[in-house]
Amino acid sequence: MSNQFGDLNIAVLLPCYNEEAAIAQVVLDFRRVLPGTRIYVYDNNSSDNTSEQAARAGATVVPSRRQGKGNVVRQMFADIDADIYIMADGDGTYDVSAAPTLIQTLLDERVDMVVGTRNDVTIDAGRKGHAFGNNLFNKVYQAIFGNDFSDIFSGYRVFTRRFAKSFPAMSPGFEIETEMSVHASSLRLPVKEVGTDYGVRGEGSESKLSTFRDGFRILRMIATLMKETRPFLFFSYLAVGLLGVSMFTATPVLIEYFRTGLVDRMPTWVMSMTMLLASLMVFMAGVILDSVARGRNEQKRIHYLSIAPSRGEQHIHSTPRLRERRGTVKAEGSVKERNEKSARG
Repeated sequence: MSNQFGDLNIAVLLPCYNEEAAIAQVVLDFRRVLPGTRIYVYDNNSSDNTSEQAARAGATVVPSRRQGKGNVVRQMFADIDADIYIMADGDGTYDVSAAPTLIQTLLDERVDMVVGTRNDVTIDAGRKGHAFGNNLFNKVYQAIFGNDFSDIFSGYRVFTRRFAKSFPAMSPGFEIETEMSVHASSLRLPVKEVGTDYGVRGEGSESKLSTFRDGFRILRMIATLMKETRPFLFFSYLAVGLLGVSMFTATPVLIEYFRTGLVDRMPTWVMSMTMLLASLMVFMAGVILDSVARGRNEQKRIHYLSIAPSRGEQHIHSTPRLRERRGTVKAEGSVKERNEKSARG
């Protein structure tokens, strides 16, 4: 099978932890649908034969010592230089044959990230808790950050170099996909979703997700990202909550005062006024931090724009590819330096 993206520098990134049962087939499938593409398996301290199986199938195996998927993704994006990145899991649940469609969508739609949404995600290896959590967190995400994504937990994604190199990747674990989505939404980056088939794990492959533990981590990450990217909304909710407590405790005291002219429950009144002042302080903190967040978004946007787009321009417009552009820039720099030296001499 010929590679229709032969002019592009494409890297397939597969973070793995104890996936010896499926990783070899995943690597072989990617080699089949994208021949000639570089495939990297980042082994996150597996205790089985994941590395051996991946290497035998033809992948470049890289050890990743800091535990957690987010830590692995941060290392992958820092290590690998490419025009286009494909990230998928090594458990065999994603439809590898959809990879060319995702790449073509990235090129045609001129977007920075394409998410392969999972058509049968409710199956999720038979774990109903995961399906319920997916639906709940997707609705929470849409209510807070917008309707850019309908499957924020999909690990099947295609990125431009500009996205990969501007993404801070602060999450240590499975929250990393949520952080990717928030990064795109907060900077208003062009994104696209494409439906893909999603299967169950094969025999001998077990999910590493814990419904409650990882669900709590994801909820905490959403709250943290909300505080960092939308502080006015975050602190407004807290201010309304404190105001509600203040009103609830102050109402009986006020009723008694208007009826008798006396305030017998002074501690309750003091507490209600304290909650009111706290509400005002929290609200003002949200106003101030909103300005700070806007400044941070501007800086992140400027950093994003400082990176060459590299979205397959040669494939579409016959412009030089990444390596050639860099060689041209270096050559021009050397000529300029020689001319300056000659002028000084």
